[in-house]
Parts: sequence; structure tokens; C-alpha cells
Amino acid sequence: MTATMEPLLETLTEDARWHAFGLAELAEEAARAALADRGLAAEGFMISLLGCTDARIADLNADFRGRPQPTNVLSWPSVERAAAEDGGVPLPPVAGPTEFPEELGDIAIAWETCEREAAEAPKPMTDHVRHLIVHAVLHLLGYDHIRDRDAELMEATEIRILAKLGIANPYE
Repeated sequence: MTATMEPLLETLTEDARWHAFGLAELAEEAARAALADRGLAAEGFMISLLGCTDARIADLNADFRGRPQPTNVLSWPSVERAAAEDGGVPLPPVAGPTEFPEELGDIAIAWETCEREAAEAPKPMTDHVRHLIVHAVLHLLGYDHIRDRDAELMEATEIRILAKLGIANPYE
């Protein structure tokens, strides 16, 4: 008898292209890798993910960031977890019980921007999307790239996680 894992992500695809792409499975893998890098088991946590269009993410970007244009990915942590000092490692969240997992926050990702960026890079869209999900999950865990040393820490963490997923350094 095989035990089944509870999903870490609750995925809603507003754009059928994301469903056909396999966003739920790909994002689950990337999110689990980000948590594992921080020494966190995925069980006990929950993330909501929205696979949407550029038009939808532009509306969200305008509403929440005052920037009425599309972007590749947005994230909304449920709790502010950033370290006080620049370059400090954020404190990890505490897992909830399996039946009431700790909600880490929400992520939205836009099809057209991701597709365009992957083509321009050029790199496989699957690798680009995994990178963006890792990036967004790190934001949910308190990482950021506003201050210089925080940005260095976040980038190094992303590179390490992506390497474990077999993805080349996206910053080279």
C-alpha cells in the first residue's frame, strides 16, 4: 500500500494553457524543493497558486502594488517573515497539523509574460516557471531582494535550490 502525500499547493488555473502545461505538478515540485532547502517538510504547510493571464496579473499588480502592468509572478505572504537585518536568514514558519496546515500565502503567475521571458532567455519554459515558483515561495518564507545583502542571499538560495532540480543558474 502506497501512502499519498497531501499537496502543498492548492492550484487554480484561470487559463487553460496552465492546466495543459502541468502547472500544478511542476509548481508542487518547485515549492517542495524550496521548503526542503530551508529544512521544512511540505506537510503542515499550504500555498494557494493562481495560474492566470497577463490581463489578470496586471489587475492584481495594479491593485496590490500600484503598478498597472503585467509581471511574471506575484506573491503575498500570509505573515511578514523577513529578517530585521540586511542579509539575515528569515525565521522559518512553524508547520501546522496536517488537517490544518499553516498557510504560507498566495502566488499568481502569468502565462504570456512567462512564455515571452522563456523564449527571450532562451530557456525551457518549464525551467523558467520552476525558477519563478521557487522565487515566489522564498518571498512567502520572508526572503526579499530590496536590500543588497538580502538580494544576494535570495539569489544564492534560488541558485542552490534550482541546481538540486537540475536547472542551470538563471543569473548567468
